[in-house]
Order: sequence, then C-alpha cells, then structure tokens
Amino acid sequence: MLRKIRIALALIFFLGITALFLDFTGTVHAWLGWMAKVQFLPALLALHVGIVVALLLLTFVLGRVYCSVVCPLGVMQDVVSRIAKFRKKGRNKYAYSAPKTWLRITVMVVFVLALLLGVGSLVALLAPYSAYGRIVSSLFQPVYIAANNVLAGMAERADSYAFYTADVWMKSVATLSVAVVTLVVIAVLAWRNGRTYCNTICPVGSLLGFVARFSLLKPVIDKSKCNGCRLCERNCKAACIDAKAHKIDYSRCVACMDCIDKCHKHAISYAWRAKTDHVGKNGDEKVDKSRRAFVTATAVATASAILKAQEKTVDGGLAVIEDKQIPERKTPITPPGSLSAKNMAQHCTACQLCVSVCPNGVLRPSTDMMKLMQPESSYERGYCRPECTKCADVCPAGAIRPITVAEKSSIQIGHAVWIKKNCIPLTDGVECGNCARHCPAGAIQMVASDADDDESPKIPVINTEKCIGCGACENLCPARPFSAIYVEGHEVHRFI
Repeated sequence: MLRKIRIALALIFFLGITALFLDFTGTVHAWLGWMAKVQFLPALLALHVGIVVALLLLTFVLGRVYCSVVCPLGVMQDVVSRIAKFRKKGRNKYAYSAPKTWLRITVMVVFVLALLLGVGSLVALLAPYSAYGRIVSSLFQPVYIAANNVLAGMAERADSYAFYTADVWMKSVATLSVAVVTLVVIAVLAWRNGRTYCNTICPVGSLLGFVARFSLLKPVIDKSKCNGCRLCERNCKAACIDAKAHKIDYSRCVACMDCIDKCHKHAISYAWRAKTDHVGKNGDEKVDKSRRAFVTATAVATASAILKAQEKTVDGGLAVIEDKQIPERKTPITPPGSLSAKNMAQHCTACQLCVSVCPNGVLRPSTDMMKLMQPESSYERGYCRPECTKCADVCPAGAIRPITVAEKSSIQIGHAVWIKKNCIPLTDGVECGNCARHCPAGAIQMVASDADDDESPKIPVINTEKCIGCGACENLCPARPFSAIYVEGHEVHRFI
C-alpha cells in the first residue's frame, strides 16, 4: 500500500510539472504553479524559508520521499528503470554498490562555490528540476505545440476557435544540446543502474541524503526473518541495500518502498528510528554516523545561436521578407521583475519555464558562458507587451520577481538607440514612423531630419527617460536585416 501511494503521488507531481513546461499559454500555472515553487533548489534561491524548512522536516520524518515523489527528474529515472525492467522481462538487475563519497563531495564543493561566485551556468547544469525542465521545454514542447497546431487547423476548418496556432522554433542550439546530452546520460544511467545520478551527482539528493540518515521513519531489515534471498537488494534502484550484511545506506535510500513490496518474508518494514536502532543491535548492524558532504555541480557550456523553424512570410505575396538579425547589445536585456543582471545570475536555475510561457517569443536562453541558458530578452520575433507578466508569474526561484501590470509599465529594463544609417526615411526616402506609432510609453517622436526644412524626411527622436525598453520599436521597425532602432539593456532596472 505504501508503494502504491508513493507511485500515485509521484505520477501526480510528474505529470503536473510536465504540463507546466508543455503549456505555452501559461494557463496551467494558475492551477499547478505551486508544484514548481515547492522544488527544493528554486525555493532555496527564492529564499522561501517556509518551503525549505518543510522539505527538510519531511525528509527528517519520512526519509528522501522528496526524491521519489516531488522531484520530476527522479521520477523520470524511475520511469526509465521500469521500462528497462519490462524489456528484460521482469528480471531483477540491481546490486549493492559502495557509495561514491569522493564524487559527491567534489560535486557539492563545486556547486557551493558556483552559488557563492554567481556562476549560474554551473548551478543550472546539475539542478535536477531545471535539468528536467530543459528536457521538456527543448525536446517535447515543440512536438506538443506542433500537435496543437494540427488541432487548431482542424478546428479552423470547422469554424471553431477552441485552439490557436503557435510558432515552433528553436530558442537555442546550446540549450537543446545540453538537454539532449542530459537526457541521454541520465536515461542510460537509469536504464543500467537506476538512481545512479541521484546518489552520485545530484546536489539536492546529497543534502537531503545527509538529513535522511537521521529520519524518524525508514526501511528496517529484520535479520530474524530474512532468508538471504537478496530480492530486496536486486530490486533496489538506489543500490543502497547490502543484503548480506543486512545494511541499508539511508543517505541513498529514496523511500520508494520497492524492497518492502518485494520481500516475501516480510523481513523489511517501514518503522520508527527506535525500532531501527533495536534491530541494528540484534543483527550486529552498526549505523554509519559519518557525515556526508553536500553535493552538486560541475558544468559545461557551449555557445548558443537561434535556429528558426518557421515559414518565411512574404511582402504582398511577392518578395520574401528578410529575417531580422540580432543586434550586438553591449548590455543584455533581462526581463522586467528581474531587478538587475546580478539578481538574475544569482537566482536563476535556467529551468526554461519563463521561456516556455513567453507568448511573444521575446525570451530565449543566453549564450554567455557565465550565465548560459538563463533567459534574456531579444525582439526579433516579438516585443515585451506591457500587459504581460507571465514570466514573473511562473518563476519559482526569485530570479524574476512578481510584478503587476501597472509596475511593469514603469520599469525601465533598457532604452532605445537610433541607427541613422538603417532608417528607411533616409535610405529609401519614404515616410515611416512605425517606431513612434507603436511606442507604448510615448518615448519616440518624429521630427524633421533637417531643422531648416519642415518638408524633409522625418526621423525618430528618443526620450530615454520615458523609454521602458519593451522593444516594440525594434520589433516593428521595417528595416532589414538590422532594425534602425534597437534596445540597449540596463544592468540595473529602475522605476520611471
């Protein structure tokens, strides 16, 4: 029964969090957004003390149930292990292995140093929740959106607007590459050895493993009932049961209850610590009291470029419109609510949740090695609409703080810069004014290019004190391939 309850709860969390990353409309977050906020590392970075304390207390009482129920990457490994066991016709394929303490310590030290030094790319690489988020948003969300577009086409032919189409496009080659490598590595490890990643690399697993050593409830082996069949050991995906010595490494045990379910002699029970100590003495079992160090992260990173997977539009059905190119910004643009580039780098785990829900195609992963895969704004596909606060609504780590629509309209994340040599009124001798007409802050005015000739072509003049950096001017500028006006980011945001 304990195992069935654990599996049911794990499926609820796994499907719920997967839905958060698949949903490009952001509507699922109104119901299930709390599932992202109770993930350990995002809660820790967001300084949600109540959630962190609750998860630690949960581990102290029940063991590492967080890893087997709440963490989506942990549940994904269980799914892969289950498939592997089915393919091998139910054969038990696990065996006890000694803990890789040196590896866990090394990874944890690197992870802590990365947190302290603000090297976000290292933190993001090994964060379990973020790793799963990148896998879903990079590999599975495009498939989900494509299927949605098929349904939208069918609905449109039936005069229904139950669905609407969305662009399928590649945000970043680097992020996709990291997601593919992560999926392959973790899937192979899970296929062969179950929870290897959780118990050797994952920093959250290492931290909770230290707490789980002293948990009040834990699986206990009754030596008097054990017949030495080793079914428990061969079914332990955490490789933490030494059946011969009647020992369980509780720092690696994820409380999956598989061993209890498989034991035909009822020699394993989920019992209070007092009983654990008693059984350990009768069976000459010494409880390992040595402290296990904290864990996580090392990392890699590659550069990132934007791949386009959408159809080209045409001008009047005649000429293909040339795609816009990303301008060379001296300072990257971080989304409203992120406060500053420093705050973003220190708190973001690069889970891609904000990128997944951005309805305007503004957010995409960074290519900077120090903050690889963290979101930045760019306006080739759309602009940051003043009425949209979805990225701030869904961020679980405090990298993008919640803001109201009124606050967003007054947050300056950058300012527009005019490039004279690209401006159509001067290059083609035609009227334009697109930037001024669409500026929601009224920060752009069109004036005569020649002060002595009122009939001269009109060019934009920017009031940088009023500009909020939304990118409407850059996105809607008809100049190609580079806009005649673009947004330069601000290191620190300010209210205007």
